[in-house]
Amino acid sequence: MGKSGGKKKCGWIDRIRAEGAVPYNESQNSSNCWCSPPGSAFKVRGSDYLRTKVKIPGGEYLLQPLGFDWVKGSVKIGEILRNPNNTVRKIIAEEFPDSDNRPFIWAFNLQLPTKDNYCAVMYFASKEPFPEGSLVDKFLKGDDALRNLRLKLIANIVKGPWIVKRAVGEQAICIIGKALTCKYCVRPNFIEVDIDIGSSMVATAIVHLAFGYVKTLTVDLAFLLEGQAQSELPEKLLGALRLCSLDPASAIPVEPSPSLSSGSLQRSLSRRLWRSIGQMLLPSSQEDDSPPASATQDATKKDIDVKKW
Repeated sequence: MGKSGGKKKCGWIDRIRAEGAVPYNESQNSSNCWCSPPGSAFKVRGSDYLRTKVKIPGGEYLLQPLGFDWVKGSVKIGEILRNPNNTVRKIIAEEFPDSDNRPFIWAFNLQLPTKDNYCAVMYFASKEPFPEGSLVDKFLKGDDALRNLRLKLIANIVKGPWIVKRAVGEQAICIIGKALTCKYCVRPNFIEVDIDIGSSMVATAIVHLAFGYVKTLTVDLAFLLEGQAQSELPEKLLGALRLCSLDPASAIPVEPSPSLSSGSLQRSLSRRLWRSIGQMLLPSSQEDDSPPASATQDATKKDIDVKKW
């Protein structure tokens, strides 16, 4: 993976942050914006965790917070970085004509089970190449089975109504691939993880609840790889974003692919109807480090590649 530095590095990052639908803003009282919270806001497994089960505040991030996309469409949106019209991809191609020197991009696409198929896409960039044989190196080069057992999400409601805090928990921790259906798209210059929140009835119920208060919510979302051996501890955070009072109206509409049939649309609507039943299954608490209960995954689901964005 390539490295970038100096003024050029700041320039391309500033462009990505400036051209998104939701602006980057570090002000504590701003709304409909995003920033990056301190790593200390999250608890991770410490060096002696296997013996003591003690967690410590997270340290510096391994990745550079890069940008945030807030999009919606009539169908579920996936494989965003494969689209040559994606803003992040276009800016990097323009700023780094030599593909060998481009930064390596990470994208986590949270596909929300909402009527308008909202997606919250968080982008990060690798600061330096990762050492051969490191946990991150194994994650990038490994198969999906390994990735499903290692990629972890920490969610923290910084500000919001009591009912949402109660549903999510003080700091919810989830091994994503065990709880939700994930699709990994790995290329020489990027990795994208499409995370189907709708593949879990419990997660669907929580999102439906939280989305009703989205304009009043401030949420921290951190990604990391679980350390399961002494050599992989302490855990290190990949990166995190703080999403502040998002406005659904600011999401960029995305046209569906012309190849989507009316039958597929009807099946999508039927699935959303059944998922709404999950609103009755809100958990009152969540055990630390354990994934939430998940519904049976529908193996026939297909992500729709965005053609016109």
